[in-house]
Amino acid sequence: MNFHIYHVLLFLAVQTPLAYLSGCVSRDYNNGGTVCVCNGTYCDYIGDIPKVDYPKVLVYTSNMEGLRFQKTVASFQNISAELRDPADIVIESHRSYQKVFGFGGAFTDATGINVETLKDDAREHLMKSYFSKDGIQYNVGRVPIGGTDFSTKYYSYDDGEPDPSLKKFALDSADFDYKIPCIKVAQNLTHGKLKLFASAWTAPKWMKTNGAYHGGTIKPEMYEAWAKYYVKFFNEYKKNGIKFWGVTTGNEPSLAKFPLVLFQKLASVGWTANALAKWVAEALGPILHKSGYGDLNIMALDDQRFYLTWFMDRVFQNTTAKNYINGTAVHWYYDTLFPANLLSQLHYKYPDKFILATEACKGFFLSRGVKLGSWSRGEDYAQDIIEDMRNWVIGWIDWNMALNPAGGPTFLNNVVDAPIIVNGSANEFYKQPMYYAIGHFSKFVLRDSVRIESSQSSKVWSIAFKRPDQATTIVLLNRGKVDQDITIADAKKGLLTLTVSEHSVTTLLYW
Repeated sequence: MNFHIYHVLLFLAVQTPLAYLSGCVSRDYNNGGTVCVCNGTYCDYIGDIPKVDYPKVLVYTSNMEGLRFQKTVASFQNISAELRDPADIVIESHRSYQKVFGFGGAFTDATGINVETLKDDAREHLMKSYFSKDGIQYNVGRVPIGGTDFSTKYYSYDDGEPDPSLKKFALDSADFDYKIPCIKVAQNLTHGKLKLFASAWTAPKWMKTNGAYHGGTIKPEMYEAWAKYYVKFFNEYKKNGIKFWGVTTGNEPSLAKFPLVLFQKLASVGWTANALAKWVAEALGPILHKSGYGDLNIMALDDQRFYLTWFMDRVFQNTTAKNYINGTAVHWYYDTLFPANLLSQLHYKYPDKFILATEACKGFFLSRGVKLGSWSRGEDYAQDIIEDMRNWVIGWIDWNMALNPAGGPTFLNNVVDAPIIVNGSANEFYKQPMYYAIGHFSKFVLRDSVRIESSQSSKVWSIAFKRPDQATTIVLLNRGKVDQDITIADAKKGLLTLTVSEHSVTTLLYW
C-alpha cells in the first residue's frame, strides 16, 4: 500500500459516511455454512447498539442457516418467576473476576498485501468492518517485529554482516507498504483506542547460535543487542506516529525447540525458561526502562497452553525477571489437548500477572487452508473465547485479519484460514463465520468490562460480563443440532426465557 493510496484510504475512513444496508449478501461454498460478500458498493454492518430500558433485552443472533447479527427483543419476567421455574443459567453480578482488555487481530504483511489488492471503497469497507463503531470494534492489534511466515520472504531489520551496534538497523519496505498504513487507518477508526503489542519471530542470523532464521537460540553475548533491537523497532514506529502498549518475549519458542516437520522452517527463536528469564532480567527489562519504554507491558511465553504452568514457574523463579514481566501470552493451538483450567492454575499461582490470548487461526494442521463459509470453524472460535475467558484470560487476539482464497500469501506455504478472505481480482471480500463469532464478543464486551459469575448449562456454552456503562452482556453458543429453550435468571432483573437456535452464537444485552 503506497502512501498516496494510504492517504486516500485514511481520508475515506475519517470523512466518508457510509450508506449502511443491514443484510448479509450470502454465498454458499458447500462448506457447512455461508460467507457474507462485500465489495466497493455494499457491505453488511451491525451499526450502533441502541440502549433499551428494563425489562427489554436486546438479542443478536448469528447461525449456520445464515443469520448474521439478527436483532430481536426479549423481556424479563417478574422476579418471582425465578422461584417457580429453576433457570438454566444464573447471573450473579456481585461476583466478579477479571477486567477485559479487548479483542483484535495481527497486522501481518499478508493482511496488508491483501488489503492493498482491493480498490479504495472496498478497502474502506474491510477496515471499517473490523475497527469502526459500525463494525465489530476491534481495539487490539498485534504487530510482528520483522517478518513472519505470512511475509513474502525471511527478513529481519539488520540482515547481512554482524552488526552488534545495530548501525544498519532499518525497517523493511513491508512496514511502510503494509503494516504502518493499515495501523494508521485502524488508529483513526478507533479514535485512538487501539492498543498495540509487538512480537518478534526471529533475530538477525548473526545473533543466533545456528546462523539461520529458523530454529536456534540467541547467542548469550548477543542478549543486550537483541534487547536493543526491540528498542530500535519501537523508536522507528514512534517516528511514524505509532506507540505500543506491550511486547512479548518472542513468538512460539517451541517452534525452535520441538519443530514438527510441517513447521520446521518457520522463523523462530528458542528459549529455555532459565535463559528467557536471564534475558528479561539482565537485558530486555532494564534496557526498555532505560530507553523510555518502561511503561510497556512485557508478556512472556507467547506460546501454547502446554507450557502452563511449568515453564512460567521456572521463569518466575528469577525474581528480577518476574518483576519486569506483566503477564503471560498464550496461543490456542492444540487447546483440545491441554485443558483451559491450566489458565486458571496459572492465574491462582500468579494473580498479579494477567493472561492474554495472542494468536489463533483455523486451517493450520490436518484440514489446512481456507474453508469458505465453514460454520464449525466459527463455533471453534466462540468456544475457545468462552473457555479462555472463563479461566481469567483478559482478551483474545486472532492471527491474520485478511488472507487470499489460497490462505496466503505465505512464502513457506503455511496456508491457514482467516475471518476475512480477500478476492482482489473481483474486488470483493468474504466475511467468514469466524468474523461474526469474534464479533459477538468484540462488539458487545467493551474494554474494561468485568466478567461476572454465570452458572454453566449443559444445553449451551455461556459467559457473562458487566460493562462500564452498567449493561450486562451474555454470550451463548449452541453447537447442537437442535434449538434449545433457555431460561436465564438475574436476581436484579428477573427471569428471561428464549429459544437459542441450533448451531448459533447469540449475544444478549440489557441495562
